[in-house]
This record gives sequence, structure tokens and C-alpha cells, in this order.
Amino acid sequence: MKIGILMLRSSATRRGSIISDVIRSLSEWGASVDVIYPEEQLVKLSQVRVEHDLYILKSRTDMALSLAGALHAVGAAILNPYPVAAMLRDKIFMNRMLQAAGVSTPDTYVTAHPDLLGPLLEEGPLVIKPYRGSGTGVHVVWDVDELDDVPTNRGPVFVQRYQERENSDCKIYSIGGQLFGVRRKWPARTHEEKAGEAVTLTPELRDLATRCGRAFGLEMYGVTVIESNGRAYAVDVSSFPGFKGVPDAALRLADYIYAAGQRAMKGEPLLAAPEKIRREISQCAPS
Repeated sequence: MKIGILMLRSSATRRGSIISDVIRSLSEWGASVDVIYPEEQLVKLSQVRVEHDLYILKSRTDMALSLAGALHAVGAAILNPYPVAAMLRDKIFMNRMLQAAGVSTPDTYVTAHPDLLGPLLEEGPLVIKPYRGSGTGVHVVWDVDELDDVPTNRGPVFVQRYQERENSDCKIYSIGGQLFGVRRKWPARTHEEKAGEAVTLTPELRDLATRCGRAFGLEMYGVTVIESNGRAYAVDVSSFPGFKGVPDAALRLADYIYAAGQRAMKGEPLLAAPEKIRREISQCAPS
């Protein structure tokens, strides 16, 4: 079995990363693993070929995503699949999909003109986020005057109603459909804060996370949840999170990836078919 992992060089070396342990386990089980650093290559697109039984899209960069797209175009098996990873990079699309799947999200707005947000501030503060990517550029706007500082040259302005947190954020991770909950301080600065504390998921949180997975047909993913006024809201979904705080995460991931590689070698689908995804969305969407 040949596996190619698309990632940033720092991914395998920074503290807390589990990817090196995943690679070690896969290699011990007989898989040939190649680490691919898209930012360090000059790629001639006409020469892009499927050279591995399975590709793992670990990096979230535009370069990695584009290379995954080129591989997808020539029939590569990718985990998670390129179309889904591309969807999750676009918060506008992602949030509408979640809403259609019956997932609670904060009230969400999109505009090209920040001054149009003024009336919304009369009901309370807003959170402005980049509509692509995650983690950076998130800030809370309280007053109309602050809208003057919102950049308009970076694409649509993505906005959600600010929710006062009752607890620390809850990260919910899925590996092969098995769910794990981790409480984490926000913003997490130290390694210990990023690792968080494992928690037992309530039925509400399990249902929310399951709906998120069904919305995109995923079995390996992460969901960021905030809880406010007795209600849980999904604010982000990622296709290959860090899985910090998940017990035996590296071993679980390696096992899931190896099984996916076996399915790919047999020509079997890695995930649910699009028709099944759409059917499950329609079944769980509110009437």
C-alpha cells in the first residue's frame, strides 16, 4: 500500500502533532508512506499522476488544496475527498449546508458592504471571520464605528451573531464515526490549553456532531461548538483537525487511514456516495 500525505513541514515537528506517530504506525503495518510538501515543489500540471493508492489531505493551505484538486481530477483517492475539503474551506457554503442538515449555528450574514451591518449591531455584537480558512482574523465588533476598519478587499464579509460562552469551547472529533469530546479554553495559547480536557458528550452534542458529519458525508472530522443560553452552536467544521486531547488519537487515525487505503486498493468508495449524503441531509433537515 502506498500512501501520500500532503502537509506543511511544520505539521510533523511542532509540539503536540500526532502525524509523525500516524506515519510510524502505518509504516510498521507495511504501508509505504511519502510526505508531500506542496509549498516546496514546482508542479507541472500536465505531469500530475496518481502515484499512491491513497492521498491524505492534512494541510489546509491553498497550495495543498489546489494540488489535491489536480490529483482528484486524474482520479486519485483522497482522504478527505477534495470536493468536501474545498466545501469546508468556504464558510458561506459550509454554514448553509449545516443549516440545511438541521445543525444549530449562530445567525449568519454575508455582505460585500460592512456598513450594511449597522442595524444588526442594535441587537448586540457581531463576530466577523474570514469566509475562507480558519483560526486567524476573527474579531468581535461592538460599535458601528468599528465597521470602518473591516477590510472589503478580501472577498465577502462573513458575520455571525456573537454568543456569550457559558463554558470553554467544546471540540468534537470523529474518527471512523466514533465521537470524542474535548473542552478547550479559547483562545488556547499554551500546549496544555490546546490539549484541553476530555469530556463525555451529551446526547445533544452527539446529535449535533453526527449531523455535521452527515452533512458532508464525513467519518473523520472535527467540530467546534460553543454553548450559550442553554443551546449548542456549531461554529466550524474541519476535515482533518489536530485531534488534540483524543485518547490514542494517532493509533486510531492510523487504523482508519489504513482501512481506507485497503478500500481504495479494492476500488471501493472511501466515504458515503453523494446520493446517500443528500438523502440523509433531507431526512435530518427540519420541516
